[in-house]
Amino acid sequence: MAVAVAHHGLVHDRGAEVEQLLYELCVGLGFCLPSEEGRRLREAPPVDVDAFTDAVLVAEGYGDMSHTDTRRMVREVVERHMNTWF
Repeated sequence: MAVAVAHHGLVHDRGAEVEQLLYELCVGLGFCLPSEEGRRLREAPPVDVDAFTDAVLVAEGYGDMSHTDTRRMVREVVERHMNTWF
């Protein structure tokens, strides 16, 4: 179920926005989440950059990634996308 978000009279499909983000993570960084995890993130995306980044890393089976280059790369993609969300 996609989440539609109204902002200033416009409706945004948050599920589609998350899908675009997940696509870039998969194609660009090789973080291709299992379908169930992708569905979960589309239906109930974390509301901040760090929480979304952590959710992606956990879904990919990574442990503590708090200070790594991998986490930084994933976070940069997540932040770029989330900054365009209303």
